[in-house]
Amino acid sequence: MPGPQPATPRDRRDLWPRPGEDLCHLAGDWRILQRLDGHRWSLDDLVTAWFATEQVRDARPSRVADLGCGIGAVLMLIAWRFPQARCVGVEAQPVSVARARRSLAWNGVAGRCEVKLADLRAADVLPDGVFDLVTGTPPYLRPGTATESERVQRAPCHFEHRGGIEAYCAAAARLMAPRGCFVTCAAAAQVQRVHTAACATGLRIVRRREVVPRAGKRALFSVYAMERARVGGSMVVEAPLVVREANGGRTEAFRALRLDLGMPP
Repeated sequence: MPGPQPATPRDRRDLWPRPGEDLCHLAGDWRILQRLDGHRWSLDDLVTAWFATEQVRDARPSRVADLGCGIGAVLMLIAWRFPQARCVGVEAQPVSVARARRSLAWNGVAGRCEVKLADLRAADVLPDGVFDLVTGTPPYLRPGTATESERVQRAPCHFEHRGGIEAYCAAAARLMAPRGCFVTCAAAAQVQRVHTAACATGLRIVRRREVVPRAGKRALFSVYAMERARVGGSMVVEAPLVVREANGGRTEAFRALRLDLGMPP
């Protein structure tokens, strides 16, 4: 597929899968390391990364930050799409940070991409006001509202142990350059919560799009693009992105999305 080729260091055998891991396709010829029994990259990562690349297609970012980056899926999808960008992720789970760093090294981009072990709410992790694009895929569930998985990585990826959309909006507002943007996702039922979080941090939503897993089903989540609040302007609510037809086949829109991020038909 088009796009930057991976440059795996030949002498780094530690970058290859270990017991309990696999090395999976990501974008083009890039790969991502994942635990077989842990958190794995998913549809919300893919659509958020794609929505972000669409938002900045005409003004390609030079500096990108991904909040709560986990194993690095969104970070690497954007780094693949914009080969000149310098990208940094922030993640609080050491097991995820270690895996993300190995994936970056496997793809040969550790020189321009890094992952910091830190809480995204900390004020001194990244420099303020310099990032053209900030992304994040917050957990959707408040602690106590459902049963948390005991598997490695999974609970903090789904439950708001370190804050939800409010914390992500606050961090993004601090990090964004004056004309930067923030792209994120949230459960379909949390539209008002996202609006409130954006307003509380001086941001405004400029685009929103629901994601429907299959024709005839309800929306699963929405993706949002935000900018700093200014006088004037309105939000564009786009037609829902339907992932699969009623018969289970991928829709034309979803096939186009995948192709844009280097995934074969």
